[in-house]
Parts: sequence; structure tokens; C-alpha cells
Amino acid sequence: MAYKRSHRGFTLIELLVAIGILAIVAVLGWRGLDGIVRARVALTAELEQTRGLQLAFAQLQSDTEHLASRADIGGRATLAAQDGRLTLIRSVFADDQPSRLQVVAYRIRDGVLIRRESLATRDLAALDALWQASIGGTDADSPAVALQSAISGLTLQLWFDDDAGWRADAGSAANTANPSGLEVVLQGGPELRMTKVFLLGAS
Repeated sequence: MAYKRSHRGFTLIELLVAIGILAIVAVLGWRGLDGIVRARVALTAELEQTRGLQLAFAQLQSDTEHLASRADIGGRATLAAQDGRLTLIRSVFADDQPSRLQVVAYRIRDGVLIRRESLATRDLAALDALWQASIGGTDADSPAVALQSAISGLTLQLWFDDDAGWRADAGSAANTANPSGLEVVLQGGPELRMTKVFLLGAS
């Protein structure tokens, strides 16, 4: 006597349940992958911003290391610091040439940290004109270099070797005294803030 084998397949309900489970797993997997991609993009952007701020600080380090001596320029101020604006006079050295002076300005324009430098000169009268143009914001002829974008703030303080110490608004004091330190705070967003202190030994 022969028995027939019955070949039973999946029912429609079983297929729908399986498809539903696979769909849920796929959605969960997609959300996890999307979260990883978004986190990676945000981290990359933050690292690029941090790297840009570090490069800006490196340029500031070079400029402050070569800050001109007041004794060499007739007692003139070599640095003016206000929030969002930094102007300084630096010495420029080249091979087989005498040292010259240059006015350097840091500004924030439309969220971009910009550095301008004037032509180098040995003429103090020309230096005075370059300084006044930079302070007055009429130095458009000086070449500008964008150091970093997405900058929301530039806060500056000067250190004086007296009882007052750090001063946030030291424009007049810098004209009559020698600051020995500069604190720079760059704000690159609500969660990205970098602070660095520079020694002004040549002031």
C-alpha cells in the first residue's frame, strides 16, 4: 500500500509575518546606518573646524613671536586688541636684507576670520599711515587671507605686569604700557571654543 506525501508550503499569513519582520529589521538597520553616517559627517566637520582654528593660532603664534619692539619704532604702540579686532606691528626678516616693519590685522567679517598684512617698510611715517589705515578699517588695499570660516566670536585680553593683570579693553593702556601677554579666544560655534595665550616678549 503506497502513501502519498503531502508537500505543504507557507501560508499567506506566514509569508506576511516574515515580510513584516524583515521590514522591521531593515528599517532598524537603516536607522542605525544613517545615525553612523550622520555622526561621521558631524565629526569630520568638527575636526576640520578644529584643524582650521589650530592653523589660525599657529599664524598668530608666528606674528606675536615677531612683534616689533617699541624701542625700535620710537615708542609707538605695537599692538591694539579689542573684541573682534587685533592689530599689531611685526618685524619682517629676509635674507640679505635689513629688517622691516609690517602691520598685520585680524578681523571677523561675515563669520570669517581674515588676516591682512601691509607692505613691509622701514619708513616710520609710512608705518604710521599703515597703522591708522588698519585701525580705521580703510586698509582694503592690503591683501586679505581667509583663515577660518564659521567663526562666531574673537575675544581678546592683554596682560600687563601690574596689579590689574588681564584687561579686556586695553586700547589706551597698550599705548602707554608694554603688554607681556595676549589671550585669544576663538568661538567656532556653540560647542567649539579654543583659547590660547601668547607671550609678547618683544613688546
